[in-house]
Amino acid sequence: MIKVLLADDQALVRAGFKALLDAQPDMGVVAEAADGAEAIRLAREHGPDVVLMDIRMPGMDGLTATRQMPEGPHIIILTTFELDEYVFEALRGGASGFLVKDTEPAELIQAVRVVAAGEALLSPSVTRRLIAEYASRAKEPLAAENLDQLTDREREVLTLVGGGMSNDEIAAKLFMSPATAKTHVSRAMMKLHARDRAQLVVIAYESGLVKPGWL
Repeated sequence: MIKVLLADDQALVRAGFKALLDAQPDMGVVAEAADGAEAIRLAREHGPDVVLMDIRMPGMDGLTATRQMPEGPHIIILTTFELDEYVFEALRGGASGFLVKDTEPAELIQAVRVVAAGEALLSPSVTRRLIAEYASRAKEPLAAENLDQLTDREREVLTLVGGGMSNDEIAAKLFMSPATAKTHVSRAMMKLHARDRAQLVVIAYESGLVKPGWL
């Protein structure tokens, strides 16, 4: 059973999500929060697998709450606009992906399952748009000494992940099996202490492996 925590200041929104998720045989809402501070407290208390986190809430917002969330839950950011100015910051802070609030019910349900399984909720096209948005406001790339831990192949794979490629696309480009590509991605995540693929994208961009002109 996938345990879900809802964090949104609008009771009607929470009620709609709760009704939808509780109707699924493999998931259920274990707690609801109206602001970020309450979300953190309830996450510690209930140990959810997935948190649906609104960004704009009174008091502590979703971005701050995402950064302070205890280890364990995978966080899906809920936003009104697909390229919310805070989405990239949320991904850097530990979120596993994002959804627009008017997403179709079936897509929301699938998103919860995907993120609960440890995957990032970022399609290649969305990844590219996020990087492009960030690139327009970015400063100099951050130093990334941790990249020295990676093998040449892992750096190559990380670059492709940062460019928005899926494991299948990476496998085809580098003439390897999808399973091997996934292994390289997993090793890069472990060495760089990235929670998931979304954080790898952030690292790839901020380290300078992925540059605006490549998009």
